[in-house]
Amino acid sequence: MKKLLTIAILVTSMLFLISCGDDDDPSLAELSVTNTTSPVQAQVGTTITVDFSYTAEAGFASSAVSATGGTATITVDGTANATEGIITVTYIAGTDVGAGSIVLDVTDNNSSSDEGVAVINVTVEAVITPATEVDVFASNEGVIPNPSSDFTEGDAQSVTWTSDNIYILRGFVFVNAGETLTIEPGTVIKGQPGQGAGASALIIARGGKIDAVGTASLPIVFTALSDELDPADIAAGNYSSPNLTADDSGLWGGLIILGNATIAASNTEVQIEGIPTSESRGLYGGTDDEDDSGDIAYVSVRHAGTNIGAGNEINGITFGGVGSGTSVSWIEVVANADDGIEWFGGTVDVTNVVVWNVGDDGLDTDQDWVGTCSGFLVVTPSGSAFELDGPEPSGATSKAPHSFTDGTIYAGDNIDHLVDWDGSTNAGLRNLYFLGWSTDYGFLEDEDPDEPGNQNFNPIEDFGGDGSGTTNSWEYTLTSGGADAAEIFAGVNAGVAREVAAGTNTVGGPPSSNFDWTFAGHSGALPGLGL
Repeated sequence: MKKLLTIAILVTSMLFLISCGDDDDPSLAELSVTNTTSPVQAQVGTTITVDFSYTAEAGFASSAVSATGGTATITVDGTANATEGIITVTYIAGTDVGAGSIVLDVTDNNSSSDEGVAVINVTVEAVITPATEVDVFASNEGVIPNPSSDFTEGDAQSVTWTSDNIYILRGFVFVNAGETLTIEPGTVIKGQPGQGAGASALIIARGGKIDAVGTASLPIVFTALSDELDPADIAAGNYSSPNLTADDSGLWGGLIILGNATIAASNTEVQIEGIPTSESRGLYGGTDDEDDSGDIAYVSVRHAGTNIGAGNEINGITFGGVGSGTSVSWIEVVANADDGIEWFGGTVDVTNVVVWNVGDDGLDTDQDWVGTCSGFLVVTPSGSAFELDGPEPSGATSKAPHSFTDGTIYAGDNIDHLVDWDGSTNAGLRNLYFLGWSTDYGFLEDEDPDEPGNQNFNPIEDFGGDGSGTTNSWEYTLTSGGADAAEIFAGVNAGVAREVAAGTNTVGGPPSSNFDWTFAGHSGALPGLGL
């Protein structure tokens, strides 16, 4: 009983300002905490400010501050000789969760002093209110702004999507020319289900911009409407879906970015696949190779790739004629029904990528994309790890090579090709590490691939394309049980590929720990595969 009484007294004292000193002496400063929330909330490692008010009939002379559970500094002090005022204290919470405090001591001109105490509740994570769902409908005007924003048809504008909302895409939502869509770190965007004309996707039209820059602790997530993930999960460091798996694909459209850079196609501008030809905002291509479509970082696209007609699915992320002025890094595509990422011409570079469990190709190029993708992991694709196509029409002269460098490919059980060049591809693949193919492929067991249950795995097709891209420095680790490197790398030039023991590769993509912010990394799937 004594222990309970002691705790009750302690809790009561923590909820109010503690003033001490000789209250009968009017010269003493009387202090009070002006904020109405008690205790004050502070996340570990973060900075807050707390205001104290004081009265001092003899006039303010000096103040001093101390703290527990963190550090405190007076950032706005009292005014000399003032009989009342506000003192602001900045508090940096420590790493321990629990109760902390700020103790502010004020001395007046009679050398009398009094102190006030503010109680701090140091928490593991920020206090987050439940997210509000905001519908974003397809419209002729482009993105629907936040409810508090004004929108005038035809006026260029910026729209911000914030992490306290979940944005639901209903149909093809466009960011028009002259518009910029900014997405805050930790924001969740969900696409409604539907196929064909009922598909949902976010499309950045030529001349529009997307500024979606998350962080390693607060990534931006595009996912399906049925995904129960919300911003509170992300803020708490839970980056996997609570209810969907890496096998749940084709539940919405995807992210499409279109620009004005050059493409090698039959026309200088082309309609992106899946968007009706009557919709001019689906055009991409032009003459500006330095075109800027915005900035993308720490973005995860999940469960996309819905069928939009005649077996045509949307890629997780599509770049159509996107220029080098666009910055793209730290992106993930998981469980897309079609390709993970596909480039249609353009000049944009992409760095730090993970593509996991897509239904077709991991990384796909068309129309003579001229850029570099570096620092990537492609894990268990069902098509090719790389499908590399050159200019259109096929056989046309390529203007410059594109490159894939510093990547790891974990083949998995359902892969079709490790690398598939066409006859006019101008591409170079350097510093790659291959592993994880099954011994059940038909060619490994000399089985008829046309028999039910057997797979026709052609690991390398048309090695080198037209031969003008530089390809070297491949390493591979064979799966035990009869894998034959001569068959796996048939046609690859001598000296390009060499065998290494597991864990001894000197080339390849980043460690999977670099992608802890992704669905793939947070799920534990990547380390489980030896990545």
